[in-house]
Amino acid sequence: MTEPAVVLNGVSKQYGSFSAAEDISITIPKGELFGFLGPNGAGKTTTIKMMTGLLEPTDGTIEIGGINMWKQPLQAKKKIAYVPDHPTLYEKLTGWEYIRFIASVFGIPARQAEEKAVRLFDLFSLGSRADELIEGYSHGMKQKMALTGALLHDPDVIFLDEPTVGLDPKSAKTLKDLLRQLCDDGTTVFVSTHILEIAQEMCDRIGIIRDGKIAALGTMEELRGESSASLEDIFLELTGDEEQQELIRELAGGRADAP
Repeated sequence: MTEPAVVLNGVSKQYGSFSAAEDISITIPKGELFGFLGPNGAGKTTTIKMMTGLLEPTDGTIEIGGINMWKQPLQAKKKIAYVPDHPTLYEKLTGWEYIRFIASVFGIPARQAEEKAVRLFDLFSLGSRADELIEGYSHGMKQKMALTGALLHDPDVIFLDEPTVGLDPKSAKTLKDLLRQLCDDGTTVFVSTHILEIAQEMCDRIGIIRDGKIAALGTMEELRGESSASLEDIFLELTGDEEQQELIRELAGGRADAP
């Protein structure tokens, strides 16, 4: 059996009487590309922040490569990289200065970091802008710079929140191909996205969260069962969004009948 890269065991997060995440248990093996889906406010970002050590759970445990995130946070965080949907970069640094800063944080030798960054810059078409201040970058360029910094130390687990937001189609395809190759080589990738086609196309397994609880977990075949439903159909059924679709149809029908 493949060793687990990420283990959540009974993880919950309470804010007073409100439960942002409730009794979440997921085991993600090494080398898996795991998709995490849910409507706005379902608990996706809360869960990711707990997994990356940014938010302490109320209950439960989180392990990264067998290391407890909250008992040995520094050791656990060395194994991960996290790119949020709106990455915060040091905008008064140039691209190269940012990379050198990230290298210093993770103790990566300068020559090794430079060689890795050059390859990633080439992959993401950033090389010609790497000497410019980050504040002049587009959102898509900032996203690619954040991805470059995240991959610099060869993390065991990569957490990505809406990774293709702001990317042009070519860059999005490059990123998807890169993530698949990384997983095939043993890296574990945890992706949260609203783009269901990406999840269905890329991910080995998918977890769907609703109201802070896991509503479904499995491969596309396991989620479908004996049906031929698309991931969109499954998602809408599990998250209750079919009711909204019905309201949309009623509203559209009412508009069509209007004089």
